[in-house]
Amino acid sequence: MSSTADASRSPAPVVAGIDVATAAVRVVCADARGRVLAEGRAPLPQPVRGAGGHSEQDARAWWPAVAAALRQATGALPGGGQEVVAAAVSATSGTLVLAGPDGEPVGPALMYDDRRAADLNAKAQEVGARRWRALGLSVGPTAALGKLVWYANRARPGQVVLHTPDLLGRKLTGRPVATDWSHALKSGYDPRAGEWATEVFDAFGVPAGTLPAVRAPGTEAGTVSAGAAAETGLPAGCRLRLGMTDGCAGQIATGAVEPGQFVGVLGTTYVLKGVTRELVTDPSGALYSHRHPDGWWLPGGASNTGGEALAAVDPVRLPELDAAAAARGPASCLNYPLRRAGERFPFVSGDARGFLAGTPRDEADEHRAALEGVAFLERLALERVQALGVEVRGPLHAAGGGSRSDLWNRIRATVLGRPLRVAERAETAFGAALLAAAGTLHADLSASAAAMTAAGRVVEPADGERAALDASYEGFVAELRGRGWLDAG
Repeated sequence: MSSTADASRSPAPVVAGIDVATAAVRVVCADARGRVLAEGRAPLPQPVRGAGGHSEQDARAWWPAVAAALRQATGALPGGGQEVVAAAVSATSGTLVLAGPDGEPVGPALMYDDRRAADLNAKAQEVGARRWRALGLSVGPTAALGKLVWYANRARPGQVVLHTPDLLGRKLTGRPVATDWSHALKSGYDPRAGEWATEVFDAFGVPAGTLPAVRAPGTEAGTVSAGAAAETGLPAGCRLRLGMTDGCAGQIATGAVEPGQFVGVLGTTYVLKGVTRELVTDPSGALYSHRHPDGWWLPGGASNTGGEALAAVDPVRLPELDAAAAARGPASCLNYPLRRAGERFPFVSGDARGFLAGTPRDEADEHRAALEGVAFLERLALERVQALGVEVRGPLHAAGGGSRSDLWNRIRATVLGRPLRVAERAETAFGAALLAAAGTLHADLSASAAAMTAAGRVVEPADGERAALDASYEGFVAELRGRGWLDAG
């Protein structure tokens, strides 16, 4: 048989996206059209959380879980994994581990929500205040910067501090790899200036030479070694490309990668993320930006409410309540369904509390008011970014568990006065696959997103409800201002 005939039967090339979340590793293998051909999953140990805000995970479990998830996925491909041409790793933002010269963990990882370095982060905020203002960023209590310093002060000669993808990149390639500027952002890297915040690290006595090289997400970081190939099913020589944090990869998975495109992620909380050509800074601190792989910017903010508004409702009853609320029409009362103290986006107020203004007629009316309340927060969020000079073009991409509700999507579209485009695969692993495809299956990230993300289902506003919802929105904003949580504007 001729080599030409053999080539015609070879499986089409695919890419692998790897998502290292808190509870599990997920792998997605997709072809150049975005069709998911195989998936894999492996559990991770639950973080151990204790006194003083400590939150740790056994980092020794990361590589076995990644290898197992990859073996499961590659084993399900027609070519047994030999058709994978590139892979990328995304993980939680702000998780770090101390490792030996060989890249092996020498202790547990400090997770994204670990607060033991809060005092160090407060000092870092003060020392680097001018830089953070220019970047539109604040150093919070759980920021990775303080944890990096905490580790550096305890490291022995030859030991290094690694983000999750850095450790896994070493495992896949057999050598140290660069850090991507997405995972490095909260560790003290300034993507605007293209440098680490050296004045901050100098203040803590951390030598600049101990900080890793940083490259753009999607950059080639090396190739899969023979040893890693044997453990994962990936072919030796497969390219490793740098990933992004889970939130950024999830945004990319929706296809919102061009300036002016935004996505509203309605999960437990509500998150708005988009793309701008220039860095936009928010004096209130409600909005901050990652850097886009192509040098643009990814502004975003996360509310303290969202799908959690329905936490008290039995999920089995949601379709019934949606149907009743849809039949009733716009709610007769206003609901700010905040289930905790304080709000962080689209406005910042430690005093904010949830409220119900008016008396619901019945359970369906109260349910509808909760859905509308989150939609009002979403409109306020879009208006917030537009007030900062940000262009928002076209339909809003929609993702997250809340986007499975047809009623909620229609309410959101009507309140916003623009269509929603409900994404089909808004997941971190698929976003990592798009990054792996940039420069391999496609020319760049924009080309990857155009070819691999589906158009999604478009939900149009309900014109008959527009006036009532506009009036309710104005009342909602007036309630927030009346309580002193939202500035007059």
